[in-house]
Amino acid sequence: MDWVSFWDGAHSIYVNDRHKQVHYARITADIAALVPAPDARVLDYGCGEALGAPGLARACGSLILADAAPTVRAKLKERLKGEPRITVLSPEETAALPDGSLDFVIANSLLQYLSKDVLKSLLGLWRRLLAPGGALVLADVIPPGVSAVQDAAALLSFAARDGFLPAAVIGLAKTAVSPYRKLRADLGLTMYEEAEMLALLKEAGYAPERLARNIGHNQRRMAFRAVPAG
Repeated sequence: MDWVSFWDGAHSIYVNDRHKQVHYARITADIAALVPAPDARVLDYGCGEALGAPGLARACGSLILADAAPTVRAKLKERLKGEPRITVLSPEETAALPDGSLDFVIANSLLQYLSKDVLKSLLGLWRRLLAPGGALVLADVIPPGVSAVQDAAALLSFAARDGFLPAAVIGLAKTAVSPYRKLRADLGLTMYEEAEMLALLKEAGYAPERLARNIGHNQRRMAFRAVPAG
């Protein structure tokens, strides 16, 4: 199993429906706050289930959801078929979009599942797709030293605030023996120092900055904003 296969199948990352709902609500609000204009053309790359997509679409002119997992895309298309502002694409279809056709690209909680070579390729793709004045945001980037224990502590704090703490405790116990834990041990997660990420973005032709806050609940992780340079 690889990461795409994992996310394409059934999993128990979310401890219950309450966790899933508040998780996506917070992410949607955080992303919407970064959308540069009400008519912006937005790409959410590696979007996952995107439960907040209708709300995000209301904050922009058009929204493209791109994901590598075929089952995820099929469910998105079925669930969102009544949303005229939203389009669901595969990575290959996204790569075929015209140059300069986007104003804002968000990749949230994606980079840890990609090799550094794949990220370098995507940075080139996103730069080509961004219109002049457009921006890229990479969020939920994991720095070295942030452990599964620290991630668990962040989840428990989130759960205590939002009313699903008992379920979170049980869910963490299940995760300890889940395919996710095995994949994380076998494949690892790709991590970046802040300076390394800034250097990668500069090398790819961007003017980058680290944002003050990450998207979502885990503030041990990082977010970066980058605009094409030159």
